[in-house]
Amino acid sequence: MTHAYPPNRAFDSVSISRVSALRDCDLTPRQRSFLVTVMVHSGCFLERQYCEFTATVRGQNSREFVARLVARGFARAIETGPVRRGRLYHVHHKPLYEAIGQADNRNRRLRTIGRMVERVMILDAVLGDRRCWWLSPEADKRMFFDLTRETGLRPEEYPHITFGPASRRTVRCFPDKLPIGIEKKDTGRFVFLYLVNRRIPVDFRQFLIRHRDLFANLHWWTLRLLVPRRFGKAVALYKAAVREELWTPLNPSVSKSLETYFRERQEQGGHLGDPSDQYVAQEFRKQGMPKIQALYRAWRRLGDKVLWQSSSTCLRDDWSYGRSAVEVQLLNRQYLQLTGSMDRDVWAKRGAKRKSRQLGPLVSAPSLDVLSTLVAP
Repeated sequence: MTHAYPPNRAFDSVSISRVSALRDCDLTPRQRSFLVTVMVHSGCFLERQYCEFTATVRGQNSREFVARLVARGFARAIETGPVRRGRLYHVHHKPLYEAIGQADNRNRRLRTIGRMVERVMILDAVLGDRRCWWLSPEADKRMFFDLTRETGLRPEEYPHITFGPASRRTVRCFPDKLPIGIEKKDTGRFVFLYLVNRRIPVDFRQFLIRHRDLFANLHWWTLRLLVPRRFGKAVALYKAAVREELWTPLNPSVSKSLETYFRERQEQGGHLGDPSDQYVAQEFRKQGMPKIQALYRAWRRLGDKVLWQSSSTCLRDDWSYGRSAVEVQLLNRQYLQLTGSMDRDVWAKRGAKRKSRQLGPLVSAPSLDVLSTLVAP
């Protein structure tokens, strides 16, 4: 099986130029294509994913491929648990990323096991849908939307987060690092992936608010929820969050009242409480406290613009005309029996914020016997 390259390299993060840049690695074209796919979308992979991508049977061919990557220092093999639970391979070699123009790609970093399992799940979703070309790195998404779609959006209008004081503010676009698919048969249709990793869609609501401007400029799009088996019961909450955040606009008078209310709460300590204004209290009950809390959280970062956007009817109109939809894709694989390690609600209960800097288990050391021309001296 070969990768179908688009006529315009801006449509796909796995381009001919990036695959050709690894021609000195002593790998076949299919192996180089798989390696680039891993580097741009996840940074880590399982042996079965290589077999699925290349349409080969798991055996000597796949074992030799991963052994060659580890021996040359291209990847590290991570033992994810007890014996017979498999290995996870993390592609970390900087010269490889430099060769494809992604020297600063964060997929090179060693993450906790939970985050690596998340990346493997996302790679499965990308490999399982050959109807789309996929974009993952921030630069690729910006280039596609700036050059081919001409959305006219400024950097601060793309999905973003900001760092630092106003004088030295840094804007990072597309901070979620989730692939965006472009349908091959109709390049005006898009698929946005979101991996469900919590039982309550708190972070998901912020994801929707960040993408509101982009959704309004695309018109034809689908939001695909990737749902691991342990989060199957949370699907209804996530669908409700989409309806509330995107397809149920606020009345402009309510948005104006919330501007005043949010400022008052910020001055009085920052926590939401029961509003004294009966009109606002009625809207709280009508809209639901999760939506108000999500708006307040976004308002503290972005200001009144969030409330103005929430009054727009563009996204509701797109949905009513069938130009936007939500899909659910269940992830029923075992994933090394470690799906519990990517449950972020469990992280919070166990004080995972303090432990997040601890790396995973011991990794295999690269052999110095066999080195390619891409290995740094």
